[in-house]
Amino acid sequence: MSGKRRCRMHGGAKGSGAPAGSRNGNYTHGLRTREMQALRAEVRAILTGSRAQLDRLGDL
Repeated sequence: MSGKRRCRMHGGAKGSGAPAGSRNGNYTHGLRTREMQALRAEVRAILTGSRAQLDRLGDL
């Protein structure tokens, strides 16, 4: 609906709602922080490289 400032389905104004992240108060662990995601990506890359090295050694 044009000209309306409220969501037709939910009634909330655009941009309303709870704050994101730790400001929300329901932030109980750090599993999905950018820092943890980067750490997991590094570990994955190290493991992938290690597996490739082991495969090369097994072919000798």
